[in-house]
Amino acid sequence: MEDLHAGIVPITKTGDWSDVTVLDAGGNRILWCDVSRIDDEEMRSLVRDVVNRLYTFQLHAGNPALQAELEKWMSVAVKWDEPEVDLRKIAAIDHNIRGSKNGQN
Repeated sequence: MEDLHAGIVPITKTGDWSDVTVLDAGGNRILWCDVSRIDDEEMRSLVRDVVNRLYTFQLHAGNPALQAELEKWMSVAVKWDEPEVDLRKIAAIDHNIRGSKNGQN
């Protein structure tokens, strides 16, 4: 994640980034708002990392060493925003369950 965040942040005077463009190797000027800031390989790598970390966490959630590590981070985590339930994901899961029960998928 830090690698994706690294680099020079452009300056905007309008605040909506409409005054920032990127000049690509083909000579195309692209509005900052329209530029993809992560390529396919970076996205695959990020998703793999998230999935692997969640999988590892699930496998070792009861491990005392993991619990101790989590406790160390709690003093920092109390300053973070509260997590939110992803209602779109829950709706998709509910939709898939209903579809499976009706023979659809």
